[in-house]
Parts: sequence; structure tokens; C-alpha cells
Amino acid sequence: MSRIEQLADGVTLYLGDCREILPTLGKVDAVVTDPPYGIGVDKTMAKQGGTQYGKAAAAKRHYEATDWDSLPPAWILQCLRDISRYQIIFGGNYFDLPPSRCWLVWDKDNGDNAFADCELAWTNLDKPVRHIKWMWNGMLRKGGEDRSDHPTQKPLEVMRWCIWQLPTDCRSILDPFMGSGTTGMAAVKANIPFIGIERHEPYFDIACKRIQAALDAPDMFVEAPKPAKQEAML
Repeated sequence: MSRIEQLADGVTLYLGDCREILPTLGKVDAVVTDPPYGIGVDKTMAKQGGTQYGKAAAAKRHYEATDWDSLPPAWILQCLRDISRYQIIFGGNYFDLPPSRCWLVWDKDNGDNAFADCELAWTNLDKPVRHIKWMWNGMLRKGGEDRSDHPTQKPLEVMRWCIWQLPTDCRSILDPFMGSGTTGMAAVKANIPFIGIERHEPYFDIACKRIQAALDAPDMFVEAPKPAKQEAML
């Protein structure tokens, strides 16, 4: 079942398949997203967390076979470039994307183990490579940040840092693979309008709660978006 949650002016969340929803949307300034890489992470983390393929994963708490990472979304990458001026795409090293001057490197500060030290985000930004070090290893999470039930949730501060890399004329952000809504939280804390799309209803519900919480507790000196009513999707 599809639905729309309008959490505030300029903050709209869609439950549904992004392949169906994206053609109904207009252009945005930036796409900031962490899509499936097509490396079968869903299967590897059914019983245990972590992956050696560069995607920070926690053990699944919902054990249904969602199979969300069986194929890379090659069908959507061109669409993302067509609808936005700027793109930040985690896992871009798995996709057929043009050479980039600016990759964003998240050092997960994992210590000495067999898992990937970093995750890479491809961008089309005209700036040098940027790097952030932020621990996100099991229970060892910098700042003690809570982790939702989403298995590959990104740290909020990492996504805020990604948004800071965007040019100052960026006035709207889209995440077509919203997951538990961390990109949306980062966007609303920066007072940037946000559109999120998620097809898995349990994760969509988590995203709604987390982004609403971010709206209810805005950063100091940043004006919060105005509340808006819920709408049903026809």
C-alpha cells in the first residue's frame, strides 16, 4: 500500500517503489543516497552483522527474506543524474559511474579486523576528496548514537557531513532509498527541504518517527520547517 507523509512544509516521505514515484516528482538540487549495491548483503547479515564489502551492516532483527540487495539499481542511476544537479551516492565504486574528482571517504575506525575500513561515496562535486573518521562498529558507536532496526543505517553525523559538502545553493535533497531516514534527519537539521522514498513499510515507519523527532528538536539558530498535514496517496 502506498502513502504519503507530509511531516512539514518541504518534508515529504513516500512509501512505495522509487521506480514508480520518481517520474511523478520534479527536479531537485541534490540526490544523497545509499542504494543497494547488488552484493547480497541481505543474505550475509541474516544471522550476523558486518560485511567485508564496504557496507556497515548490523544483524537483522526482522528475518523475512527481503532480498533488497540482490541486484544493483543500474536502472535508476541515469535517472538520478537527470533529476538533480548534485549527487552523492554511497557504494558508487560498485556502479558504472564517470570518473570523479571528489569521493567522500567514511573511515569507520573499525580497528584491526577483516571488515572494510571505509565506505566510499561517489559524487559529481567539483572539489577534492574529503574524509571523515567516525566509529560505527557494533556497540562501539561514536557519540553513543542509537541504531534503529535498519541493518545498514548510516551515522547521523556522517550524513550531516555529506550534506555539508554540497554547494551552498543546494535547496532540496532527495533520497530514493531512504531506509530508516538518516539522510532526512540530516537534511531537516540543516533546514533543507527533503523528499524520501522507501518501499519497505517497517523501515518507512521508522523513518517517519526519526525524521519527526529531528523536526521536533531542531538545532539551535536554525528555523524549523512548519508542520503540515498528512495526505493519502491516490
